[in-house]
Amino acid sequence: MKIHKIIFLIIFLTSCSKQIYQQQLYVFGTLVEIKIWGVNEQVANNVINIIAKDFQTMHYNWHPWQKGPLTDLNNAIANGQTWMVKDSSLLPMLKQAQQLYNQSDGLFNPAIGKLISLWGFHNDDLSKNFTVPSAKKINKLLSPNMNDIKVNGRVISSQNSLVQLDFGAFAKGYAVDLAIKKLQQLGINNAIVNAGGNLKAIGKKGRQSWVIGVRHPSGKGVLAAITVHGEESIITSGDYERFHESEGKRYSHIIDPRNGRPTQELTSVTVIHKSGAVADAAATAIMIAGLESWHEIAKQMMVKFVMLIDKNETIYLNPAMQERVRFQAMPSIVVTETL
Repeated sequence: MKIHKIIFLIIFLTSCSKQIYQQQLYVFGTLVEIKIWGVNEQVANNVINIIAKDFQTMHYNWHPWQKGPLTDLNNAIANGQTWMVKDSSLLPMLKQAQQLYNQSDGLFNPAIGKLISLWGFHNDDLSKNFTVPSAKKINKLLSPNMNDIKVNGRVISSQNSLVQLDFGAFAKGYAVDLAIKKLQQLGINNAIVNAGGNLKAIGKKGRQSWVIGVRHPSGKGVLAAITVHGEESIITSGDYERFHESEGKRYSHIIDPRNGRPTQELTSVTVIHKSGAVADAAATAIMIAGLESWHEIAKQMMVKFVMLIDKNETIYLNPAMQERVRFQAMPSIVVTETL
């Protein structure tokens, strides 16, 4: 995630005699796109400027390795100290992360920041030389979990000095929830906020529902389209987002907290849920769970719509998701049991 500046691109599109106001900004290490329908230019411009500032603040407050409130908290934990929460967004975020950790049987585990750093993902530039960590170093960092963190009012502490919080596995989903909520408070009822494949939508584009494209994990364009129903989040987590390559093998940024190594079986997971935070965390947990146990994790995290793609580009989805997805070309599909 680069924190230096935000870049804005403004585009106007005509639809149903009214305008879609669209703006893009670079934050959270990805392109964030905001679309608003049905308001005039001045209103849209003012509203999006507010949302852009919110994203900049969230980026600073939640950054896992550049100095800010989260790194201050992690340093306090590493030194065996308590820490008083000053940023109002960190505490509810931490509490929801703990809940999702337990619902996922620990597969979604933001406490493993030291493991993520060990694999070289606390870095803006992944093109640098990469060396696979030794088993000894990996095993040393396997103990941290979200239940190691104690919250007493606004005071946070942990007796496990190896805990290092990194909310990257659901920060974008959490952020789009907050952005949509702010838009609604500002009187906007028809909008999309998309943070690098972590998307949430409300309302419609006039009489037309919002239609979202799901990227093919191989980079071959759009795999499928999903029509949004009301207020929904459509989140995709994939091994193509951030990764290292060494000796012809790809090492994804999605780390299995059980063995401390990047996931290997699946290429991407797409989840639909009203909550962006839940969908983002569930997509990560399901990527880690793999084909053997993803149904159980999805049920525990109360997600109804799931689509998985494995390394052979075979698509697995439950019947509810099958009804929501329109494929651009007929892929190899396995329809699984109902969640």
